[in-house]
Amino acid sequence: MLRAARELLAVRSPLDAELMVSELLGTWWGQRLSDADVEEVLGEALVDHAAQANTPAALALLTGIAYLGTHGQSAKAEQAALALIDQGVARPRWADQVGAVAADDCWTSKDVYGDQETAICTFSYRGEERHALVALVDYNLGGMMKDAWVSSEVDKLLEYCRQEARDNPLMRLESLRPSRARAILQAALDETDAADHPPVNESFGSYHAFVRARVRALRPGRAGGSPPTFSRDTRAALAVEFLASDEAEELSDPSAAGRCADTIIDYGCDLDFGRPLRVSPTKTEVFMLDWLPRKVLLTPEEQEAMPHVLAAWTRWAGKQMGLPERCVGATLDAVWNTTTKFADTYAASAYSLPRQVVERLLPDRDLEALPRRTFAFPLLEGTHGGMDLGALDPTDPEDRRQLLRVEHLGHSGKDRDTHLALHEVVAEQLWDGKPAETWETVQRLLDAGYERHDVLHMIMDAVERSGGRSYDIKRLRRALDQLPDTL
Repeated sequence: MLRAARELLAVRSPLDAELMVSELLGTWWGQRLSDADVEEVLGEALVDHAAQANTPAALALLTGIAYLGTHGQSAKAEQAALALIDQGVARPRWADQVGAVAADDCWTSKDVYGDQETAICTFSYRGEERHALVALVDYNLGGMMKDAWVSSEVDKLLEYCRQEARDNPLMRLESLRPSRARAILQAALDETDAADHPPVNESFGSYHAFVRARVRALRPGRAGGSPPTFSRDTRAALAVEFLASDEAEELSDPSAAGRCADTIIDYGCDLDFGRPLRVSPTKTEVFMLDWLPRKVLLTPEEQEAMPHVLAAWTRWAGKQMGLPERCVGATLDAVWNTTTKFADTYAASAYSLPRQVVERLLPDRDLEALPRRTFAFPLLEGTHGGMDLGALDPTDPEDRRQLLRVEHLGHSGKDRDTHLALHEVVAEQLWDGKPAETWETVQRLLDAGYERHDVLHMIMDAVERSGGRSYDIKRLRRALDQLPDTL
C-alpha cells in the first residue's frame, strides 16, 4: 500500500488523489471476518503502519484516509498525519484542498415504476474541479446501492439525463434537496454494506470510500430516508378499500382474496420502503417467484387466488398512482407470465412434508424457516416410547424437550442429560434462525457430506466450547467457523 501510495506524490488534482486513495481502501471492501471488523484489522492497521514510515508517501496516504476512511480510521490518520508534519515530512500539493469539498446541486433520474433511481450529486473544491457522484439504487434489491462512479463532465452528464427524460416517457429527472439525497444514499449504502454478497458492479469497491465521504459532505436535514410506517389499522383500511373496488369485484373467494391482499400490502409496506401501491414487472417477479415461495405459508385456496388478486391489485393500485396504461399492462403481463412458475416453485418449497406437519413447524407462516426447522425436528409423526409425536407442539418448551428426547433414547445418565441440554440450545437456534451462522454451518457440513447425526454433534460441541446455554456469540462464531469443510 505504501509503495502504491508513492503515485499520490505526482498527483496535482485533489479529486484524482481522493479516487486513488478510495481505490486503495477498496482493496478489501466486501471481505468478511467471522470474529472481527475487517476495517479495523486492515484499515486501522494500515494507518498504524503508515504512521511509522515517516515518508512523504505515507503522509499522502494518511491525508487521504483522514478524509475518506471510517470514523476510526479518520481519527487515527489525522493524528498520525499531524505528527509527520511536525517532523517536517513534506505534504502533497493537494493536501489543503482534500476535505474542502462542498455540495452544489442534486438530482434523481428514475423510472415511473419506482424500481430504480440514479442519484446525481455535484460537488466542487471552493468552486473549482466540479464533478458529479452518480449512484444507482435498486429498490427491488432491498434498496441497495448497486453501482457508483464519478464524472468530471457534469454539464454533459446532466444534458444526457434531461434528453433521456424528454425522449423516454417512462423516465423522470427531478431536483433533490441535498438532505434528501443524503438520506437516500446513506440508506442505500448501509443496505449494501450489510449484505454478505451484494450484487454490485465489479468496480464498486474502488468507489466505496469516496461515496461514503461524499455522502457525509451532503447537508443533513430533517428529510430523513426512513420509509413511512403503516399501522395494522391503516393496512386493513387499504385492504378494505381495494376489496370494495371495481377491480376486485370478480374475485370469487372473498376470504382467500382478503388474505392475499393483506400479504401484498404487508410486502409493500415492510419490504418496499412503505410503498404498497407501487407495481412493476420486476417487483411482481420478485414477489411471486422469490419472496412468496420462501417466506409465506399459503393455503391451497390462497395459492390459487394469489395471481388473480395480484392482477386486480395491479389494476387498482396503478390507477391510484397514475401509472401509464402501458406500464399497468406490462405489469399484468408479468403477473400472468409468472403464474405457472409460481405454482411449481411454491409447491416444491412448501409440500415436501405433509400439510399438518408444515403447519406445526410454521405457526408464524415463515416458509424460509421450514428447512432449518425440519432439520431440527425431523420426528413429528408416529409413536416413540409411548409418546404420540403428532400431538406435541414444537413451539412449547416441554413438548420440544419431549421431541428431542426421542433422539436420545440410546443415551443414559449424565451423558444423556448433557446431550439433551446442548441439543435444546441448537434446536432453539435453528428454530429462531439466530445466530444465522448456526444454520449456515449446518448447510456447509451437509454439503461436505456429513450425516445429520454427525452435524448435530459437531454443532453441539461448538456450543459447549462456547459456554453452553450461556454461550458467547463471538466464541461460537469462531468455533463454527473452525469446523471442517471436508470429511
